[in-house]
Amino acid sequence: MPPVIDQSTVRELATLIGPVEDLPGPRYAGLARRIRDLLTAGTLPAGRRLPAERELSAELDVSRVTVASAYRVLREEGFASTRHGSGTVTELPSAGSRWLPPSSRPGVLDLAHAAPEAAPRLLDAYQRALAGLPAQLSGHGYAPGGLPGLRAAIAERFTTRGLPTEPDQVVVTAGVGDATAVVLETLLQPGDRVLVEHPTYPGVLGMVAAAGGRCTPVPVDAADADAIVGAADLVARQSSPRLAFVMPDFSNPTGSRLSAAGRRRLAATLWQHGMLAVVDEVAAELHLDDGPLPPFGASLPDAATVTVGGLSKAVWGGLRVGWLRTEETLAAQLEETLGRRQLSVGLLDQLTATILLGELDEVLEERRAQLRERRDGLRAAIADRLPDWDAPSPAGGLSVWCRLPPGISSAALTAAAAPLGLTLAEGRAFGTGHAFDDRLRLPFTRPVGELRRAVDVLAQAQDRLRSGVADGQPARASTVV
Repeated sequence: MPPVIDQSTVRELATLIGPVEDLPGPRYAGLARRIRDLLTAGTLPAGRRLPAERELSAELDVSRVTVASAYRVLREEGFASTRHGSGTVTELPSAGSRWLPPSSRPGVLDLAHAAPEAAPRLLDAYQRALAGLPAQLSGHGYAPGGLPGLRAAIAERFTTRGLPTEPDQVVVTAGVGDATAVVLETLLQPGDRVLVEHPTYPGVLGMVAAAGGRCTPVPVDAADADAIVGAADLVARQSSPRLAFVMPDFSNPTGSRLSAAGRRRLAATLWQHGMLAVVDEVAAELHLDDGPLPPFGASLPDAATVTVGGLSKAVWGGLRVGWLRTEETLAAQLEETLGRRQLSVGLLDQLTATILLGELDEVLEERRAQLRERRDGLRAAIADRLPDWDAPSPAGGLSVWCRLPPGISSAALTAAAAPLGLTLAEGRAFGTGHAFDDRLRLPFTRPVGELRRAVDVLAQAQDRLRSGVADGQPARASTVV
């Protein structure tokens, strides 16, 4: 992982830029691209003043016109702005990715979304919930904040996992994304910064932008997951984010997982900087190799975190039940926001979720075995058909974060695969700016036979790109299909 700049001094920036003779020409464009790459990787924080044109030109031994032209390109691309009294300041363009629903077109294999099919126990749970529905029919049918039995079941699950919780600390939502959106809508003010992992789940980038916030990326390295602690500390001191969105267990898309010590250190670091941590646990219990680890907020006061979770990955995306968990006063505030958005999550879904939470250990055991087989099958297919790809094995979660071979663009590969019946999420969707075009997320949420066919298509698409048969035009960075 590259170091995050501690101070925006001209010498530090020049060192990270490297020899100017190695920059692609024209030199001003190469310089702009290098600064942009440092910014989108999180090495150069957003909101930092760039050195004066004269200072940087002297340090790099280039003309002042070269630096001025590079700064102009950065401003035009949305990676810098000129502020009165502050000079040229780094910025990140507003998140533009749209997370579209999975494809339902016949014959199309959708690997743009990490969404497994329904767990085998789901139908029986719905039938049992339907049998219990008459007891609810004499009432008005609304359950603001969630049915008492469901809130109690969620609280018990947290307590069993090591985070003592009372039902009043839980609010039931229509999925994990709904829970996250409620938190952002309630707590963000226009212009507030949100620390996000980089790369991260595309949906949160759009939700932060919709709430008027601005993302401040912190680099994530699956090979050294705990390194995010030091990087987050530096970025927090430089940019003063109001919130932090973190996925400590099997982060999407990298599969990165903080150690027990790492999550304690990161939780304490965010708390010391006055940041509320929004902790996404959607994949927390999908550990495939190692066992469970303590919840992120177990070592902190309840007011330090809002934990969001749900049943979409363990059970089924069509069961629209999620939740958030925090201290009681904030939970009540978030419930009030939810009440303005929707009066209640559907009662039949809530009754079904209550039943499934009582059997969740068995549901998870079945899901883990399924995902483990599919992960190994996908990686075996990649090793056979795409041997020049780097496809590390995640210890859990739902996807492999592949590094593409030199010369292969994720955007171009996504575009080339679409006419062949395979939809993908290009790497740029998971980052800010233009990062991760050398990466591709491949979910292992489909049967092994389908995954093998998908890899065959990828091999065909890659061959077309290399031979020039495909037009190689990248898909629009603003669209994920």
